Amino acid sequence: MAQFSSASWPSITVSPEQLAAIRTSFMADWDKVCQQASQGTLQAPTDRRFRDPAWSSNPWFAGLAHSYVLGARALNQLADAAQADDETRERLRFTLMQWAEATSPANFFLTNPQAQQKAIETHGQSIASGMLNMLQDLQKGHLSQTDEDAFEVGKNVAITPGHVVYQNALMQLIQYAPQTEQVHSCPLVIVPPCINKYYILDLQENNSFVNYAVQQGFTVFLVSWRNPLPSDTDGIQQATWGDYLQQGVLTALHAASQISSQPQVNALGFCVGGTMLASALALAHGSGWQPVRSLTLLTSFLDFTHSGVLDVFVDEQHARWRDFQLGAGGLMSARELGTTFSFLRPSELVWNYVSSNYLMGDAPPAFDLLYWNSDGTNLPGPYFAWYFRNTYLDNKLIKPDQVVVDGIPLDLGTLDMPAFIYGSRDDHIVPWEGAYDSMHILKGPRRFVMGASGHIAGVINHPARGRRSYWAQHADTGHQASAMPADQWLDAATEHAGSWWPDWIQWLKHHAGDLQPAPTQAGSSHYQPIEQAPGRYVQVRA
Repeated sequence: MAQFSSASWPSITVSPEQLAAIRTSFMADWDKVCQQASQGTLQAPTDRRFRDPAWSSNPWFAGLAHSYVLGARALNQLADAAQADDETRERLRFTLMQWAEATSPANFFLTNPQAQQKAIETHGQSIASGMLNMLQDLQKGHLSQTDEDAFEVGKNVAITPGHVVYQNALMQLIQYAPQTEQVHSCPLVIVPPCINKYYILDLQENNSFVNYAVQQGFTVFLVSWRNPLPSDTDGIQQATWGDYLQQGVLTALHAASQISSQPQVNALGFCVGGTMLASALALAHGSGWQPVRSLTLLTSFLDFTHSGVLDVFVDEQHARWRDFQLGAGGLMSARELGTTFSFLRPSELVWNYVSSNYLMGDAPPAFDLLYWNSDGTNLPGPYFAWYFRNTYLDNKLIKPDQVVVDGIPLDLGTLDMPAFIYGSRDDHIVPWEGAYDSMHILKGPRRFVMGASGHIAGVINHPARGRRSYWAQHADTGHQASAMPADQWLDAATEHAGSWWPDWIQWLKHHAGDLQPAPTQAGSSHYQPIEQAPGRYVQVRA
């Protein structure tokens, strides 16, 4: 019986029968490769890394590509066959995936015929350009995924007009200028994740979620989180989860309510912003305040049971290290966060750019989404340490009264406002089943919609582009009084072409109040405009 073990790994075994089956499958497929090579008909595998004709023009390189693909498949089969608990098996699968992706022959000049051919055609210029790209990335401290000089926050990304109408040590609150003569009386407050910058929701006019909502007749407010720096000495490096709920989310909701003269607002949270928003609303309910008329959660966890691939990083040892490292203060760096998320999809977000930037010497193209991805944020250490332990590790938010903020126990079961919950079908950060789990927690009328694609591309899907699709069960406002299991929901759902945004807009309008003349200026007598959007906080680079 094959056995794998080390000081840090439990003993992992594979039965002789399964090991023999994997070996037999590998040799049978390798024999086919050798036979095709001898007949002169061998083509490179269909894997996108080997689709260039250079891989098929030489039998040696085609065979090398096939040996890699077969070897990587065998490693995955070994991981699947491992006699271990689910947690250990997932970690083994993740580790072997990282090793397999890193050792692809496409990642090295001597084993990449496409890079060699380009070097010959350019008389070595591609090699010189690749070295220059590498030196520039070393100076930046990160792998370039796009032409970062092509974008500037406030110039060609984050350009929806508006004003900052409030700020404190944690956030700025932006109020966007109306683009319709009339607006709904109840405004929309958006809480983006503080782990990234908000302008993923406001990239450019043709893909801006914020601009689209404004054009539909909503007064939109948005939280722009501060990006703390190591040089900051005002205490932000000691900010806690509770600080973000009180001084961030609840303060923003209160300000929007005051400016709009509405007792309640509609609120939307995206990713970690949704987790914070729901937690803040439970905190408000615990003190007798109900600030929100409706709740929208986009790719957000409330229940962290199905936390996807990120679960491989979660254990008590890691939590203790973060408590020791960051619990009393300091910063979780944007570089570490960015590296972690990139290596969740290393083929697309790491090695693809190693090959194109360094081996081929290509300049990364301009792409707004990848520019945003490179513009990372630091997080206060106590906030991150608390979040890691109490959500991913202990999953305390779904346990009534287990989380206490400023002496008030939180109970997400008190959230009984109408809720729109969205998940992306191919999301590797918040699996759609994990987003759907919120249907079992919230108590009011609920509607769940699932979009095609992943964590970002599924959300940012402007209707004008006519791309992708979404699944839903109802064509009207579609309130569901109770939640069925996720697989049953999907079986009963209908696929619709295009973006899910109009579906959400239709739902939101039922909770947005009557139409009234659009405000002629931002803020109010108490909340005077401070500066134009996008504001200063979002322009601070980590």
